[in-house]
This record gives sequence, C-alpha cells and structure tokens, in this order.
Amino acid sequence: MNHAPDTRDAHAEATSPSYLSALVSNALHSHRAGQLDAAAPLYEEALTINPIHVEALHYFGVLQHQRRNHAAAASLLDNALRLAPTDAICWSNRGLVAAALAHPEEAVRCYLQALQLQPDFADARNNLGVTLQAQGQLEAAVHQYQQALALDPSMADACLNLGTALSKLERYDEALACYEQALALDPHSAEAHFNAGNALTAKGDSVAAIERFRRAIELRPGFAKAHINLGSATGKLGNYAEAEQQYRLAVAINPNPTNLVCLGGSLAAQAKVDEEMVFYRHALQIDPNYVDAHQNLAWALLKRGDYAEGWASYAKRWRPVDYAAIAVEGVQEWHGEPLEGRSILLVGDQGFGDQLQFLRYARTLEQLGATVDVCVREPLVPLAQTAPGVRRAWSGNAEGRYDFWVPLMSVPSCVGTELSTIPADVPYVSADASKIDAWRVRVDEAAGTRLKVGLVWAGSPTFGNDRYRSMSFADLAPLGEAEDIAWFSLQKGPAQAQLADAPVGFQPFDFTANLTDFTETAALVMNLDLVIAVDTGVAHLSGALGKPVWVLLPFNSDWRWLEHRSDSPWYPTMRLFRQSTLGDWAPVMANVVDALRSEQV
Repeated sequence: MNHAPDTRDAHAEATSPSYLSALVSNALHSHRAGQLDAAAPLYEEALTINPIHVEALHYFGVLQHQRRNHAAAASLLDNALRLAPTDAICWSNRGLVAAALAHPEEAVRCYLQALQLQPDFADARNNLGVTLQAQGQLEAAVHQYQQALALDPSMADACLNLGTALSKLERYDEALACYEQALALDPHSAEAHFNAGNALTAKGDSVAAIERFRRAIELRPGFAKAHINLGSATGKLGNYAEAEQQYRLAVAINPNPTNLVCLGGSLAAQAKVDEEMVFYRHALQIDPNYVDAHQNLAWALLKRGDYAEGWASYAKRWRPVDYAAIAVEGVQEWHGEPLEGRSILLVGDQGFGDQLQFLRYARTLEQLGATVDVCVREPLVPLAQTAPGVRRAWSGNAEGRYDFWVPLMSVPSCVGTELSTIPADVPYVSADASKIDAWRVRVDEAAGTRLKVGLVWAGSPTFGNDRYRSMSFADLAPLGEAEDIAWFSLQKGPAQAQLADAPVGFQPFDFTANLTDFTETAALVMNLDLVIAVDTGVAHLSGALGKPVWVLLPFNSDWRWLEHRSDSPWYPTMRLFRQSTLGDWAPVMANVVDALRSEQV
C-alpha cells in the first residue's frame, strides 16, 4: 500500500530558528540594497512563521513607509514597539511614519522617546528638527540640527536642514555656510547647490544664484525645481527668453500648475499674450482653484480688452492669506447685490496707482444708491476724501458697521464694466486750493512763460517688471533738444539721485524735498502744463486730476494700458508712448520729442 510522503522534517526545517534567522537576514540584505520587491515577501514569510518577530515587524514597517503605505507601517511599528519598547531606532522610525501621516505632535513624542533612550542619537535629533520646522518652530529646529551635527559632524542632511531653517529665519550668510559644509561632505549634492541658489536669490544676488542652479541641474538632470528657480533668477535680470526656456524644461518634466503659470508669466513678460493664456488655461484644467493662474489669465484677458471674462477671472485671484488681510470681519462681501439705501466700504488693495485708478468707482456706487466709505493707504487718504461719492476716507484695519464691503479692484467685476462703460469722468480727485496757490508762485518764478513739464522716470525698484518699466534719467536726454520748456522733477525714491549727473542744458527744477505727500504732488501737478511719466502712481494721479499726461510704456506693458493703443479709456487726458522693442527707449523718446514740438507750434 502506498503512503503519502512524510513532510514533518521539512516543516520542522522551515520553522526552525536558523531558517527564520536566515530569512530575516536575507530580507534585510535585499532591503538595504533597495530591492523592496525582493525584501517584502521575505518579511511576510518571516512574520507568517513568527508574527511577533520584532526585527521583521520593525523593518517591514519601514519598508511599508518607503512604499508610502503609512497606515500599514504604523501598525507594524506599533506592534514592534509593544514587544521592544526600548528600541530607540524603532521609536525614531515611528516618528517618521507619524510625520508622514500628518501627526506632528505624535512624531515629536516618538523622537523625544528615542532621545530619552539614546541621547546621542543624531538621526533622531535631525528628524525632530524636520518636524519642528514643519510646524514653524524654526529656532527650536535650528537647535536640534545643531545638536545633531555636534553628535555627528558628517551628517550632510543635517547641514542641509540647518541651512534651510536659517534661510527661513533670513540668516542667509549662516545658511550659505551650512550649504558649503554639506558640499564639503558631499561635493555632488544637487540639493546643496539648489538651496544655496535660493539663499543667494533671497540676498538679491541673482548672478551667483544662477551659477548654483545650473550646477544643481548638471548634478541632477531632470531637477524641475532647479529649472524653475533658474528661470526666475534669469527673469529677474531681465532675460525673459532664457527664463522661458528653463520653464519649458520644467514643464516637460513636471507639468504642474505652478510650472505652467511660471511659463505663462515668462511669455507675458515678452508680450506674447496669445501664448501665455494657453498655459494658464492648462493649469486651471488641472486645478480649477489655482489662484495664480486665475490672476495671470485675468491680466491677459484684460490686456486684450476682454473685460467680461477678464473681471470674472480676476475675482478669483485671492490667496487665503491675502484675502484675510483685507476682509472686514462680520460684514458681507458685495458681489453686485442692490445698494439702494445700503452702506458699503471700499477697501484699497494693491499699490498707490491701483487705488488711485479705482477710486472713481465710489461715484458709481453712490449713483446706485449706496453710502460709500473708502479705506485706503494712509498717504492717499486726503485725496480719496475729495473723490465724488466718498462720504469718508480713512486708513488702518478695515472694520466698522456696513452692509457690505468690497475690494476696490473687484468693483468693475461687480458692476459689469466693459471698455465702453468705464467711468472716465475726470477729474475725480482734486488738490487743495491753498496748496495750488502756494505752488503757483514757485512754479511761475522758476519757469516764467515757458511750457511747464513734470518728469517721472522710475518707479519702485521692488516692482517685478521694474527693470523694463523704469528708465534712467539719462534715457530722457533727448528731451533736452526741445526748446522753451521748463522741466520739473516729480521723481521720488532712489532714482532721484540721478539728477546729480544731469547734463548742462537739461537740468529740471527739483522741488521733490517739498513733495511730502500726494496732496503736495497733486498741487504741483495742477501748476504744470504736462506730465511725462513712466507707469507709476504719479501717472495715475495726473490722469485722475484731469491733467495732460504722457505715459512711457515698456513693450511688456501692464494690462490696464491694453494693446497697441495710444490713448487710455481710463484717462481721457492721457497719451501713451509704447516701446516696439523691449528695453529700447530711444524710439519712444524720439516720438515724445516730436510730440512736444507739435505742442509748441
């Protein structure tokens, strides 16, 4: 009679301690070699044989964490810790899993437990620093990284993390020293070069940052973030074509909304409006709520004169932190509801020029039956108080008892402004009569009977496109060819110092020390025949006062000036002079000189 084979010896061998030990050893060997698919079934077999094998539980948990199966990893590590509660390494790994599960307080508790068991555990200190940094506890994170490096000066990761925390604290020189230390430990660290580039960018050294980003890309081809930051750094130097190239490389690697919007922005800087909109729309297909895409698309649409879609997209421009900064607590935001007999607060957003441009809407809302107050930046309050429709202008935190509030720049969307319905009655602000009289004496004494022309050649250096929006005073030199003109500087800020090098024969009268606020500037402008300015708050002020103003625009001009036009539907007394080539002011100035001669005929 035949009998089945006897398998008892084979089973005994498969469950023997030596077999189990070899199984776990092989699993660990494959795991450490990065062969997760080979290691996983070995851990599983070991745990089938012995479900309470601490080492298998621990490192199978680590493997699951590496596979992003964080819940499974937590369960395995918790089982291991119940069996071996004094295993500092397991506690530290459990902290990593807690952090991955967005449980930062639990992660901190795990790392502290690991450090209580093993105070010289440098990895646990570094990991604790990462969690503290993610919670915004930067000083505490710096301390942990420093402690980790004191225990193990060879920890390149801790050097990088310390540098990042110091950068967030704006201690850039210290951060750069950390990145150099990291590179001494690992000369091929793309991350160290990338982070150094970020610190140099924050310091304003775009040239040095570019070198670092290029090196990061050499070390790690396909480093999309480095391509993005390299594009941004070259863009800051005005090289938008190079920025476009870098952004295209980043989009090819990772076409996420951020990268798509960056690429669109580089095209906008080159006045390629049709092309830029494609990338904003693509970004919105991926994330319909991506605010930067809405804002940039809005600017492109408005520049094209498509106000219906443009204002609708512009209404979605808010990041939560920016919106919270101007929102009026306890008051409903206005979206176009009836205003008859209601009160509304207009809250100024963005810069002086923007607020001056949109103050005109106070009269529009008053005509709809509202009582209108405005909250604007402090230097604009006296002028805003003169705007028709404004009951009260003030500055500070937007608050009070109103039926509605609305950002100033959202009003056109709420009232359905089209190009043909822009409220363009000027003036809609006025200068103080006594100040006008006081300035008349000084201006007439200086100019006599000559044509009186004010000049502004530069805006704020912090403006994103200031490299092309602003000029140097030397660029205005051709104006000296025009005869019988008295020039007056209206230039404030760092560019005012350029007057020291003004050539003989073209030296404007400079009363800017007495232009202590917008009311003084307005009074001086009211005594001039013409203002010639780049795109700044003074250009808007002159237009709002109803004074003749010629605005000199770069090829990549702002949305509000539309395209190709020499006039502005926003300001009837304004004339626009546009570059035909980005950065080339010479033809613009030639046209201005010709126009001045025509004015004098």
